[in-house]
Formats: sequence, C-alpha cells, structure tokens
Amino acid sequence: QVQLEESGGGLVQAGGSLRLSCAASRRTFSTYSMAWFRQAPGKEREFVACIWHKGGRTLYADSVKTRFTISRSMANDTAYLQMDRLKPDDTAVYYCAVREGWWLKDAPGEYPWWGQGTQVTVSS
Repeated sequence: QVQLEESGGGLVQAGGSLRLSCAASRRTFSTYSMAWFRQAPGKEREFVACIWHKGGRTLYADSVKTRFTISRSMANDTAYLQMDRLKPDDTAVYYCAVREGWWLKDAPGEYPWWGQGTQVTVSS
C-alpha cells in the first residue's frame, strides 16, 4: 500500500511558475516510478510526466516538455513538478501516481496508487 499527498497548487497568472510536491509513504517496492497526471473539467485525465524512483529516466507529454521539469528526492521519497511559463490551458487538478516496476508508462490505468490531487489555476 502506498499513500501519496500532493501540495503546491494554487492560482497563478499566465507566464508564471508553480512547484508541485508529492510525498510518498509506506513504499515497499524495489523499483518504481512516480508520475504526474492532470484533469481539467469535462476532460479525461492526461499524462504530464513521470520519473524512475532513482532519477535519470524521465518521460514527458509533448505539451509540457519544454516548460515542466519532473524531479525527485530519494531522501524523503518526494517527487516534484516544476511548472514554468504556465498557460491557461494548464488549469487542472494535478494528481500524483505511483506504479511498481522498471518501465515508464503514460497511461492512467498503469498506476494503481493515486493522491487526492491539487488544483492549479492559471489566469489569463
């Protein structure tokens, strides 16, 4: 069982930055990845980025790869999402997720464990 808690969401103007955090607890896997997804009102949940738990391997959605950076701290089992040059289209609830295993995946169904989400609103 894994518990995830996101933080760092809020309201920001277009062009601004936010940093999201996802703290994981009760981890028992030998290898895993942590991911960020987002869901805007009336839309399906979509992949944003993911990172292998030891770092070094990442995967990004094309829509964010030049603006967002995913990272993680092994010391406190926390993943981060640095979001720069934010756009109104980035407005969504952002969710952290974890899956066991080596491969980086971008499908929500590949992730058994999810946080409650944090709201990000970008005003124009």
